[in-house]
Amino acid sequence: MQSLAPYASHEFNSRGRRYQEPSPPSYRGEYQRDRDRIVHSTAFRRLVYKTQVFVNHEGDLYRTRLTHSIEVAQIGRSIAKALNLNEVLCEAICLAHDLGHTPFGHAGQDALNECMRPYGGFEHNLQSLRLVDHIEECYADFPGLNLTFETREGILKHCSKNNAERLGDVGERFLNRTQPSLEAQIANLADAIAYNNHDVDDGLRAGLLTISDLLECELFARHEAVVRAAYPRLAERRAIHEIVRRMINELVTDLIQNTQIILQSHTLKSVEDVRQAGQVLIGFSERLAKEHQQLKTFLRQRVYLHSRVLAMTTKAQRVIRELFETYMKTPGLLPADAYREENEQIDDLHRHARAVADYIAGMTDRYALREHNRLFDPNLTSF
Repeated sequence: MQSLAPYASHEFNSRGRRYQEPSPPSYRGEYQRDRDRIVHSTAFRRLVYKTQVFVNHEGDLYRTRLTHSIEVAQIGRSIAKALNLNEVLCEAICLAHDLGHTPFGHAGQDALNECMRPYGGFEHNLQSLRLVDHIEECYADFPGLNLTFETREGILKHCSKNNAERLGDVGERFLNRTQPSLEAQIANLADAIAYNNHDVDDGLRAGLLTISDLLECELFARHEAVVRAAYPRLAERRAIHEIVRRMINELVTDLIQNTQIILQSHTLKSVEDVRQAGQVLIGFSERLAKEHQQLKTFLRQRVYLHSRVLAMTTKAQRVIRELFETYMKTPGLLPADAYREENEQIDDLHRHARAVADYIAGMTDRYALREHNRLFDPNLTSF
């Protein structure tokens, strides 16, 4: 069994769950229980039909939120294990980090946030926490999944002061300016490694990029040269896979080695020392951080802002806006169990808006499109 570092998240020091449960799990740990509850949740299953960059119906080989989450978990576990941290906790956070994403990726989130602006806004990190705390309905004794504090803390990557003040224990670090666990810090960077490199793959597969385009990026160009020299006759599809896997390996290796140096420069005797460190302790070397950022900037300009992606973005945002407006005007279209907001200080309009946002955010891409067609296509007579 792996021996954890003293500054890792140990289950015996966990801050526990929101609702006390009668007995510990048999044959597995508390963080394993968290991971298993996430994997068996409805929200996790829906990720298979939620887009990463390309809308789900555009092709079967592009990443979805589900495949992305699995890839993030694989990267996160590898890093955590190498650093003698709690890899099961890291995996649970990675698997849950995108649970609150809307259909149509960031385009859907931006549209829903705009719709919800008069009612407190919408942010997918907060929605992920809301899902595991309130929305999932699986267990008789408590709402949500009743995850441990450490998993919930890791899910909440960003948070405004106003939201932090109402979130209790899990919002405290945003008010006190302390850091989350190292496992949560790893999950954040594993997410960035996964989406950068896999969006390269999907961008090439979709024809939005060419290999010659990507030679502008130092990280890609270096590995492309190595692969072409070693395998001059390799088919392009296999060459791309070889380049991308080598890029991921270099980033992960650099992250582990640089983080080891950072951790050795601090006197860390517990996870509380990590929280009080005053800085993020997981990070790339200066060179790799620069190259990783260069690739991220390139992808934003050449993939996310590509005319083909923007065309779908415009359509997706219209779908979200029109669904929101329709559900706000006609509450009877919502399912009977849509209302979960119990705060007595929230008026009925805000409560209704949050129920609408919950419902839309829980949709898959194809369900949102089908529901939009059902409501707006005059040629459809079957409901």
